[in-house]
Amino acid sequence: MEALIAIIIGTLTACGVYLALRERTFPVVLGLTFLSYAANIFLLAMGRLTIGAPPIITQNGETYADPIPQALVLTAIVISFAMTAFVIVLALKTYKEMGNDHVDGIHKP
Repeated sequence: MEALIAIIIGTLTACGVYLALRERTFPVVLGLTFLSYAANIFLLAMGRLTIGAPPIITQNGETYADPIPQALVLTAIVISFAMTAFVIVLALKTYKEMGNDHVDGIHKP
């Protein structure tokens, strides 16, 4: 299972870097989204998901689920959604004003 998660994180990171280096704005936004997904899965995997355990320490204190990684991922999801919406609006505004969607602003045929 750990190998599968590592492969998924690596694939999302590789796709995110590849798309972030494109010259059009939409693939760049998609690449940044893939990178945030990879970071979220990495944070969640580092929290060691415990099934059937309470998120607080009980009297016996044997098993409990750590709520910190889950809270971090939830916060990261909200922030990445807001940033993605902002970047998309910014890209649309740039396209409307400049007439092309290239990151460097130079239209290439």
